[in-house]
Amino acid sequence: MPSPGLSQFLNRFDASGSLRGYVLLMELAEENLDEHHLDEKEVVDVVVRFAGDSGDGMQLTGTNFTEATALYGNDLSTFPDFPAEIRAPIGATFGVSAFQIYFGAEDVTTAGDALDVLVAMNPAALTTNIGNLVEGGLLIVDSGAFTAKNLSKAKYQVNPLEDGSLEKFRVLEIDITKQVLAAVEQFNLGHKAGVRSKNMWTLGLVLWLFDRDRAGTIESLKTKFASKPEIASANIAALNAGHAYGETAELPAGIHVYKIPKAKVAPGTYRNMTGTNALAWGLIAGSELANIDLLFASYPITPASNLLHELVRHREFNINTFQAEDEIAAVCAAIGASFAGSLGVTSSAGPGIALKAEGIALACATELPLVVVNTQRGGPSTGLPTKTEQSDLNMALYGRHGDTPMPVIASSTPVDCFDVAIEAVRLATKYMTPVMLLSDGYLANAAEPWKIPNMSEFERFPVEHYTKTEDFKPSIRNQQTLARVWAKPGTAGLEHRIGGIERSFDTGDISYDPANHQKMTDLRQAKIASIANDIPLQEACLGNDSGKLAVVGWGSTFGAIHQAVKRARAEGLEVSHIHVRYLSPLPRNLGELLKSFDSILVPEMNTGQFVNLIRAEYLIDAQALNKVAGQPFKIGEILAAIHANLADVGSNS
Repeated sequence: MPSPGLSQFLNRFDASGSLRGYVLLMELAEENLDEHHLDEKEVVDVVVRFAGDSGDGMQLTGTNFTEATALYGNDLSTFPDFPAEIRAPIGATFGVSAFQIYFGAEDVTTAGDALDVLVAMNPAALTTNIGNLVEGGLLIVDSGAFTAKNLSKAKYQVNPLEDGSLEKFRVLEIDITKQVLAAVEQFNLGHKAGVRSKNMWTLGLVLWLFDRDRAGTIESLKTKFASKPEIASANIAALNAGHAYGETAELPAGIHVYKIPKAKVAPGTYRNMTGTNALAWGLIAGSELANIDLLFASYPITPASNLLHELVRHREFNINTFQAEDEIAAVCAAIGASFAGSLGVTSSAGPGIALKAEGIALACATELPLVVVNTQRGGPSTGLPTKTEQSDLNMALYGRHGDTPMPVIASSTPVDCFDVAIEAVRLATKYMTPVMLLSDGYLANAAEPWKIPNMSEFERFPVEHYTKTEDFKPSIRNQQTLARVWAKPGTAGLEHRIGGIERSFDTGDISYDPANHQKMTDLRQAKIASIANDIPLQEACLGNDSGKLAVVGWGSTFGAIHQAVKRARAEGLEVSHIHVRYLSPLPRNLGELLKSFDSILVPEMNTGQFVNLIRAEYLIDAQALNKVAGQPFKIGEILAAIHANLADVGSNS
């Protein structure tokens, strides 16, 4: 059955208001490109964080605010920050759920550093987030939640709303619990159910504060609670009440509506896109461009599970999904699909990738295409399952028994996941090899506007299964790519067996000959190494191709590095940003490019895995900037390292 066209798929519109990839965010026309003139109440950008108990609906609040902000026309980036506990005790600091959004009129590539506005729904949310609020920033608190019991759980000896410790902030204390109960009283929901709408009351207030439209949120609530209209009505009433409070209440001095100009971006159709959804759509696009069926086999694990949730909805694209009983079964099922002539894809996070290692090595030995998506999280072991890290690079490069090289590529932003997924499919099918695609928890959950691409502009790479039955043997190779032929084993005349035991270079039959094993090992290595000739040369994405300092990154550090380098260059500093997508094999000119700089700084969210690779490959004394706190880099952290590096280079010159 033919699948619908990709362009039609990408331009779908879902009136539900969900941010799972179906929201038409904005149709930007030329008038959006006009110059904006700031008045005294206008600011260029703002960082807002919603924080509360995991049951307070902070993720839904942030998601709805993000949609309204995108529809307004701001550029944005989000950072959902989930607690590791599935349902922590109410009021516990380790159960705080937060959603941060950085939006403005200029290019936004991170979720921001210090907070301009903090919404704290209880004492635990306040104590865990107040350190990030700038002096003079706006603090909105639900004073009704600052009970003696909640204060004790947050380790407050006295109420911070009363002891003067918040004097350096603009504090807006509201008994939100009381306000929302009054707003929904007419619906007779009872106290417990009524209080659940306080996130919508708070959202209404914040929508007023930033002059955002409520219409999209109202439609979303109607769709979400279509089967429970009284719940929808109560939430809409709470939303409107919060907005009305901002309009009519006598607020403290200095609290006013923020005015943020629209972003100056290219006209087109934009959607809000998370990294997980971009990966899913990229895999779909890749399979369409390759004209091949796809089997996605996985086992649930945080933060990778949502990839299965998204792909299972798109079976009209000849996408088959399989939730296996464990990680080993998942990777073996994917390999089986590839053996049968489809493209096998599997996904997990660090612990699951470790379990899949033997299966991945089998795919390397059998030379079958396989895409392995690793959405990295804090480790080791269970580690920090809801937090982000880049600590699986060494495992991706070397984490298999024997000499088993395979391509490794990394996505750098949520929307970049789309292109990287397509590239993973291309490399896997062209070179008959597993490909490791590295994402992480931050990219998976973060969102940003994505301009819908024109799929007709993408180059197709259709798979051609081997069909010649005369003198067939599974060891026949493409002389240019060194990839062995891909024949469907059930085809008459093409029956064959492959497995993990070493095979003869000439016949494909089992071989224990020492010289043959040397030849096959060298061949597999040469095949992967040759991919360097099929990927772009490395370029600086900001700044010159030579100079005093290059800040080199990979993966989700892109946004923070880019903004830090941008600010450093605005100060007149000679610094460039180089971001590496292809981690194995590395771009063939990377070493020459890096040696064109006096100093190299490598920020990464591990203890120095990529910097060690650079040192080993190119004998360059690159400097490391490491962070393993479960949180992405802040712009200021990298900017400070840039200043320190250039100061050190200057003092030694």
